[in-house]
Formats: sequence, structure tokens, C-alpha cells
Amino acid sequence: MTTQLLRKLFTVEQYHRMHEVGVLTDADRVELIRGEIIQMSPIGSKHAACVFRLNKLFSDLLGDRVIVGVQSPVVLPTDSEPQPDVCLLRRKDDYYESAHPTPADVYLLVEVADTTIDFDRQTKMPLYAEAGIKELWIVNLNDQCIEVHHQPATDRYAEVSSYDRTQNLFPQAFPAVTIAVAQILGQSS
Repeated sequence: MTTQLLRKLFTVEQYHRMHEVGVLTDADRVELIRGEIIQMSPIGSKHAACVFRLNKLFSDLLGDRVIVGVQSPVVLPTDSEPQPDVCLLRRKDDYYESAHPTPADVYLLVEVADTTIDFDRQTKMPLYAEAGIKELWIVNLNDQCIEVHHQPATDRYAEVSSYDRTQNLFPQAFPAVTIAVAQILGQSS
């Protein structure tokens, strides 16, 4: 006899309500992915350092042209509210106090991955493509490269490139801004 496990899926509204009433707190470190509440991995020092570098680089290079979001929620139409490591957002006078950003507000999402590389590629990347996020970078700390995804199509990106620490790249929305991959990856391991 086989037992079928049932899952309870949640909407973004239900997820927010759980935070409001204290069922979930900021200490829980969770995100909503396709209606499921997923425990986020602990952040190691290499991961955190990379996020700090990205925040500094984007803030210095783009200044007031964007809002740099760091591990902040983005609401997607698939009952999802991931918290990408870094995102470049359209400027908004209220700094998204009235509502979390949606795909229309996003210039670029960045996921920094070491232990989460498979989850970022197999779960988050298709989710972002499906939502129409125009550009995704996966900073692969294990292989010391950055995977750049453009042209979202259904559940994947039609264009994927990989950059190593000897190369430069730029955010698609800001082609005049050049960033050395080595600046993002930091000192070689």
C-alpha cells in the first residue's frame, strides 16, 4: 500500500499574513517558492563577502540610478516570493514601502551560490525566467565564474554565457557599466 503525501501550498497573501500574525518571523529565514515555504541555507563567509562586494560595486557604479536590494523579497506571479542575494531595482520614491518589487521593477537579479548551486539552477532560474526577469546572474563560487542568463523563455533563458575571473561583464540595462568578474569573486581561493 502506497501513501500519498499531501502538501499545503500557500499564496503570497497567506505567506504575508503568517508573518503579520507571528507564525513566521524574520528569524525563520524562509522564502516562498511556488507556494511552498522553503528554509534558506545558512550564509557562509565567502557567500556573505561576495554579496557585500556586489552591493558596494553596484552602489558605487550605479548610484542613484537604481535601488540595490540585498536579500530582499521580490513577488513573482507563481505564488513565489524569493529573496535573491542582490537585485537592481527601478527607483521608486517610497523605496518599495507600499509593496515589494515585482518583475517589472527588476533590472537584474543575482544569486550567489556555493552550497545552493543546484537549487539556484534547477528551481530559482526557471522561476525567474517564467516570471520574465530579463537578466539573472548566478555567481558560482565553487567554479569561480558567473553565469549570465538573458532572454527569458517559458522556464529557461534562451541565452546563457559564463564569465571567468579574467573577463568583464555588464548589466544589460546599463551597458556602459563594466565590472571585472574578479571584483565580484574577490581573491582567488
